[in-house]
Amino acid sequence: MKEAKTQVTADVGIDSLWKCLSKDLHSILPQVLPNLVQNGEVIEGDGGLGSVILFNFGPDVPNLKYQKEKIVELDESSHRIGLQVIEGGHLDLGFTFYKTSFQLTAISEKQTLVDVVYECETEQTVLPSKTTAGAVACIKGLENYLLSTDAI
Repeated sequence: MKEAKTQVTADVGIDSLWKCLSKDLHSILPQVLPNLVQNGEVIEGDGGLGSVILFNFGPDVPNLKYQKEKIVELDESSHRIGLQVIEGGHLDLGFTFYKTSFQLTAISEKQTLVDVVYECETEQTVLPSKTTAGAVACIKGLENYLLSTDAI
């Protein structure tokens, strides 16, 4: 099992960012990163633990059409969510296991630290650098969305 970690700071409050990440990700991600994610929908479950989300990729992801992710960790009290790819996406690129976990920690009323951990199994000796860049783009996209919509 290989692991990669990154951190990103978002200039929005923890509650707003948590809601985007844990409840609204499938609908907001296509709005904030339309070239990466064309659309997303919950295809199994109620959006909580155990639910499956289908993301169809946009034009900036030419080699992949879609990715199904299952919510395998969801802890409201500690602001932690884990998403495991169960079909398509990274599994079509040679990964046999791929999970991304987000841990949110309040820095101040309007600033949140996001720790991102990737766990995966692959034949490659090193993880691609795009792995951590994707999570940073996601968090920054959510931050910009929240700042522009006054949803905070």
